[in-house]
Amino acid sequence: MTWTAPDIDRSKTPLIADERPMLRTWLDFHRQTLLLKCAGLNSEQLKQRCVAPSSLSLLGLVRHMSEVERGWFRTGAGGEALDYLYCGTDNPDGDFDDILEADAAADFAAYRREVELADAAVADLPLDHTFIHPRRPIEYSLRWVYVHMIEEYARHNGHADFLRERIDGVTGD
Repeated sequence: MTWTAPDIDRSKTPLIADERPMLRTWLDFHRQTLLLKCAGLNSEQLKQRCVAPSSLSLLGLVRHMSEVERGWFRTGAGGEALDYLYCGTDNPDGDFDDILEADAAADFAAYRREVELADAAVADLPLDHTFIHPRRPIEYSLRWVYVHMIEEYARHNGHADFLRERIDGVTGD
């Protein structure tokens, strides 16, 4: 039986809220949007690349965002010492490039787990919490990470729109 990306119910974003819930809700909205763009597609469809020479695919985006969630929330803000999931110093684009033999179901499960662990890593940290990212000698705040992640998802969700339309013609928000 072929695995298919599950349907997603996307939550609504508040019009009025305190800063932390507002940032978290918008981040969750964009997380869910990426999964929505993948819903109903099988593993082979998720691996379809946009146009040569790009290695961009929906599965690659899911894998990439797993790395980004891990890197900014867990390794950066949370201070956890973690290896990459799909990439490495000798393979910096493994999240996008190494999908031909990838297991989409396992990669989606890893993504969901990384989101849970990312949220847990920063749940008790204030937005003003600062850290030096291990791979970038710059001080960041958790607030900056939330804003950056919303931007990162928004940009990649635009890519996902084009990828999905190319795969089966589906468009939407």
